[in-house]
Amino acid sequence: MENLDEIAIDRIIEMAWEDRTSFEAIQFQFGLKEQEVIELMRKEMKPKSFKMWRERVQGRKTKHEKLRTFEQGRFKCTRQKSISNNSISKR
Repeated sequence: MENLDEIAIDRIIEMAWEDRTSFEAIQFQFGLKEQEVIELMRKEMKPKSFKMWRERVQGRKTKHEKLRTFEQGRFKCTRQKSISNNSISKR
């Protein structure tokens, strides 16, 4: 954790706040286990913000790949338009 620069720390915090980004994805990209991410969040955030984040994350199935019910990969809303050749296609 000591060798992370400010940009990496900001990205880890952003990924940890995202509901669909799992702790395994953070570990794959940055090499931090779930407990290390929790320690980083505790150190970098205000106490009230950290408490709010922990309440959100605790028990959330999307933060752990083994508990997910949806397919792996990127989530896509059914109402999201398809993108082909860098231009948005019409329905």
